[in-house]
Amino acid sequence: MSGGACILLVEDDDSIREFIEMALTDEGYTVVTASDGAAGLAAASRASPRLILLDMRMRGLDGWAFSRAYRESPEPHAPIVVLTAARDAGASAAEIEADGFLAKPFDLDDLLALVRRFLE
Repeated sequence: MSGGACILLVEDDDSIREFIEMALTDEGYTVVTASDGAAGLAAASRASPRLILLDMRMRGLDGWAFSRAYRESPEPHAPIVVLTAARDAGASAAEIEADGFLAKPFDLDDLLALVRRFLE
C-alpha cells in the first residue's frame, strides 16, 4: 500500500484530472492537483510530492517549462512521469529528462503499476 504518499498531478483536462485523482485516492494516495504548470509549481513547493504526474501540453506554463523551473527549485525533487497524448510520448519524456512516461489514452492498471513502481 502507498502509505498515503503524496502525488502531484498537473493536468489541464478536467475530466482526466478528476479521473486520475479519484483512482489514486481510492488506492490510498494523497493527491494534489493543478490545472497548469504555474499552479503545479506552487503546489509542489507546498506539498513536497513524492511523485509528479505531468501533462506536457497545457496553456500558460506547459510541461517543458514546468519541468525546467521545478528542477531549478531547491531539492529534493520528486520523479516526474509524463502523461501525454503526443505521438511519441517517449520523446517528450526524454526531452525533459523525465523518469517515466505513459501515453494517453492509457489503461488504469498501467497507471497504477507505474505509480507503484515509483512509490513502493
